[in-house]
Amino acid sequence: MATVPGALIWEIVKKNNSFLVKEFGNGSQMVQFSKEPNNLYNLNSFKHSGLANKKTVAIQGGGKDLTVELATTKTKKRESPGS
Repeated sequence: MATVPGALIWEIVKKNNSFLVKEFGNGSQMVQFSKEPNNLYNLNSFKHSGLANKKTVAIQGGGKDLTVELATTKTKKRESPGS
């Protein structure tokens, strides 16, 4: 299966996706936020996107015992042949 570059994915989902939140700020200026997983800053940009980037970081609450979990995504080496 061929891999799709993150820049192409971002061009497809940057204006229309189910996680996009559009709000009007001061006057008529529109601000776009994103509620997607692995987006720590909740900004709608390629740099902070959890959908388009291969390496992402997420922080999750543990539960009753007030622990914090740090989750990262691992990239697979699809282009390298098996040894």
